[in-house]
Amino acid sequence: MMFKVEGHKLRSYLFAFGMACSAAVGFVPAAPAMAQTRGLPDFADLVEQVGPAVVGIRTVEKVASGGGSGEMDEEMQEFFRRFFGQPLPGNPRPGPRPNRPQQPQEEERPRGVGSGFILSADGYVMTNAHVIEDASEILVTLTDKREFKAKLIGADKRSDVAVVKIEATSLPVVKIGDISKLRVGEWVMAIGSPFGLENTVTAGIVSAKQRDTGDLVPLIQTDVAINPGNSGGPLINLRGEVVGINSQIYSRSGGYMGISFSIPIDEAIRVSDQLRATGRVSRGLIGVTIGSVSKDVAESIGLGKARGALVSSVVPGSAADKAGVREGDIITKYGDKLIETPSDLSRSVASTKPGSRNTLTVFRNGSTRELSVTVAEGDAEAKPAGKRQPEREEPQAKPSAAGKALGLVVSDLTEAQKKELKMRGGVRIESASDGAARAGLREGDVILAVGNIEVSSVKEFESAVAKADKGKPLSVLFRRGEWAQYALIRPAR
Repeated sequence: MMFKVEGHKLRSYLFAFGMACSAAVGFVPAAPAMAQTRGLPDFADLVEQVGPAVVGIRTVEKVASGGGSGEMDEEMQEFFRRFFGQPLPGNPRPGPRPNRPQQPQEEERPRGVGSGFILSADGYVMTNAHVIEDASEILVTLTDKREFKAKLIGADKRSDVAVVKIEATSLPVVKIGDISKLRVGEWVMAIGSPFGLENTVTAGIVSAKQRDTGDLVPLIQTDVAINPGNSGGPLINLRGEVVGINSQIYSRSGGYMGISFSIPIDEAIRVSDQLRATGRVSRGLIGVTIGSVSKDVAESIGLGKARGALVSSVVPGSAADKAGVREGDIITKYGDKLIETPSDLSRSVASTKPGSRNTLTVFRNGSTRELSVTVAEGDAEAKPAGKRQPEREEPQAKPSAAGKALGLVVSDLTEAQKKELKMRGGVRIESASDGAARAGLREGDVILAVGNIEVSSVKEFESAVAKADKGKPLSVLFRRGEWAQYALIRPAR
């Protein structure tokens, strides 16, 4: 016997039969993909919560206006008086030209727009230093359209943080978040005034943390749309907390291209606290110029992996100089903090209170040692001097050919050269060829160490070269001008 079943009913019967069979063998079908996917966040409540504490900032700059027209009018009036006995038409008062000094004239012009957010109910506002730079007047606009003239409390260009104050009370304030809890991939939101469009909301995710862009502060990278005018506005997490200040974009066009950067809020608060207390930021400094360590150099000198900060120069009389830091040292720890890159050292020292004592762990000549340093204040020490050139040359000592296998001919430094360069020893390169030239060495460079052996004379240089493994790359610490660095001379093939 045959039954005629409509198509849709047949599909229903087969589906029911399949479910029954699956249950019989203990198989439970997976939930639809849509049911497993978390819904996208709704930012509307966050905007209502945080939005009133976000402000727009306009700045005005005073510029000199053309003041020549007034002087020309008076000269023309004098001409009419003398030759026609009457004033220039439109001037009802003939008579001698008044003797009054010409006052320089200024006019105010709009300089730019930015954003900010309210830190305290009594009117302290945080923004970027570049937003209010060179402004003669700062105007802060609240979301309720009230506008205030703001007083600049302080600005720090190195961190790009500024604090201004408006005369108001009972203002809405932001909630500060914990940056250590911020995770890559987390949703965040920005509120600001891109291109002057007030209270614009954009959203995205955290793309990276501790992004090293060469600035003093490691930045938060996001894909939140940030454009000119967003600068100084808050970066907000889903708990309604400010985790950063929108500061920079990566762009080849001047507009947003998918990458934006924010200053971590903990660093910004540290700076703002000092600005509110003293109007300036005090930072530590030890007086060294530092560079990175390459993988090849690290392996050749026994450091292992590429890490630390290579000391290229030491400022005479600086904190580092007094502590015994020397050119060619590699600083691997500052206190208890491991130094992986030069930026790690710069930031750690800068955040240290001037006058504090700390320990530097340095790698020198194949071994580590600890040095005690008293950190000085940022601008209290002189900057490294520029390249010095000897005023006169003395006859050089007779060159040695000990390094010819490396492509080097060297000679002892004269006493005058040691005094000029402020060096205890080293050997001067008279010529560099073959492997030495390929490593970047050149005539006039001063070799300070071969491998992990310091050299202060040609005799010591010959001994160090003789001990070197001829089949492996040889590290050479040398000085050029004011800077010390490593070169790696590879054996000829």
